Parts: sequence; structure tokens; C-alpha cells
Amino acid sequence: MAKFSAGLVMFRRRRDGAEVFLVHPGGPFWRNKDAGAWSIPKGESSQEEDLLTTARREFLEETGIDPQGPLIALGEVKQAGGKIVAAWAFEGDWAGPIRSNRFTMEWPPRSGKVQQFVEVDRAEWFSLAEARSRINAAQTAFLDRLCEHLEVRDDLVR
Repeated sequence: MAKFSAGLVMFRRRRDGAEVFLVHPGGPFWRNKDAGAWSIPKGESSQEEDLLTTARREFLEETGIDPQGPLIALGEVKQAGGKIVAAWAFEGDWAGPIRSNRFTMEWPPRSGKVQQFVEVDRAEWFSLAEARSRINAAQTAFLDRLCEHLEVRDDLVR
């Protein structure tokens, strides 16, 4: 059975085009990864929880930002590992810092030592073109759909 995650894409409009807010996962596995490692703020949903409720909760937990305003449905994508991600977009702004939840794991592996790490270690605004090179490959579909909604010319963001 496929796992479901849900998230939000915060965007803002600038003179030279729209920008999107992406997060970089925390923890030792992601420490030195960049291209393809960034993501929209998202998290796993239980079967009992509405996906939009999950998306709002996860955005707040991973960034400390309470998402406000009307939402634009961006549909779903299936990531390489089989996880299905649903997303919505909203217009907003942020100037930092983020406040992310923490998680606990054994690190280094098989060491018996348990350490805590932040779920998200960085967050940044990216132009749509730059976001394409940073975001998880499957999530570029959310950028395409946001462009369609904002009526941004596709050749300006590839």
C-alpha cells in the first residue's frame, strides 16, 4: 500500500518573477546533498487524517510558519520510492529563521548512540528556474502546475 504525504508550496511574486520556498532535510544523511535534496515542506499522513490538514500541520512543524491565505490545489505526484505526495500552494513571505521539529535516531549506525536532529536544517527562497535544479525530481510537477496557475511562461523557468 502506497504511503501518502502532503505539503504546501509557499510562493511570492517579485519583479523578476515568482519565487518558491523550499526546505532542506536535516540529519546526517542529507548533510552534504544539495541538488535534488530540497523539497516542499511536507510530511506523512495517517489514514485518519485529511491530506490538507496534514499539509498545514507539517508546514508549521517543519518551518514554524503558520500558513495563511487561499490555497491553490496542485494535485498529486508519485515519487521514485512510491510515496504519493499531495500539495497546495499559497502566497506568503518569510524572512527567517525557521523553527523545525526534531527527530531522534541512532547515529552513527550500529553505534548505540542516539542523537537528535532537526527535520529541516535550512530553508530558502528560489527562483522557479533554480528551484527546478534543487527540488526532488518528482516535485517539479508542482512547480509546473504553479506556473500554469500564475500564467508564468514556461520558457522563463527551465
